Amino acid sequence: MTIFQTLNPAPVSLLYVPGHKGRALSKAKQLPADMLIIDLEDAVPAELKADGRLGAAGAIREGFSGKYVALRINGPDSPYHAEDLSLVQQVRPDIIVLPKVDHPAVLDGLATPADVPLFAMIESPTGIFNAQAIAAHSRVAGLIAGLNDLAHDLRLPDYRDRSAMALSIQMIVLAARAAGILAYDGVYNAIDDASGFAMEADEGHRLGFDGKTLIHPSQVDPCNQAFAPSAVALDDARAIVAAFTGGAERFEGRMIEDMHVDSARQLLAREALRDERRRGIAQQ
Repeated sequence: MTIFQTLNPAPVSLLYVPGHKGRALSKAKQLPADMLIIDLEDAVPAELKADGRLGAAGAIREGFSGKYVALRINGPDSPYHAEDLSLVQQVRPDIIVLPKVDHPAVLDGLATPADVPLFAMIESPTGIFNAQAIAAHSRVAGLIAGLNDLAHDLRLPDYRDRSAMALSIQMIVLAARAAGILAYDGVYNAIDDASGFAMEADEGHRLGFDGKTLIHPSQVDPCNQAFAPSAVALDDARAIVAAFTGGAERFEGRMIEDMHVDSARQLLAREALRDERRRGIAQQ
């Protein structure tokens, strides 16, 4: 089974929720996020790691109707890794998010259920250079750009300057596409800057990401909007499919061929699945 069958439709909005914050986990049930990433790593202070595991366990067992649920565990070098792995075995989330993956060898000995897909976070220069091999690993179903840590490791004077990380960002997308897996943009830290978030989410969509990771509930709706096809794009896709007769041909002043029709059909299929899923959630 491929990741596109496991997560179909692929999530667009991926919201981090700290495992030790029960109120935030409860509120997240009502949000239109496609996936919740219950965080046991950076968002949880060392003295609250046990509380984070307890909160995550209870929340996952209770369930989040209509949402995919991921668990971000602490990495293999962490003293909390073994207990996080034990939790994974107990609750079996839809996805495991593994932070700071620098080498594919890290994944070989990972003691997680083989049938639970992994999202690997690419957060360092080493991870960028090894992104292709990481993406090609049989356990990996998606890559997440960890741009805060990457900016720190690159010693950027302004961690908000995505243009300084343009090559790295595109390498993550390229690695994911070469392996046939998903790719997700990094978080936007300025939670009160709605216009800045909208611009960055739109840029991520144009760069080819499948969606974006989020750190605040206010970012969910704008993310879904940024990654949704416009009415014009949907109408254009329908027209291309209807008009195409084969080979290279002229269509409304431009040339189209098989690849354009395939893209149009995929766009329409993804949106149909998302519409079906939204209707199902609304009826619950």
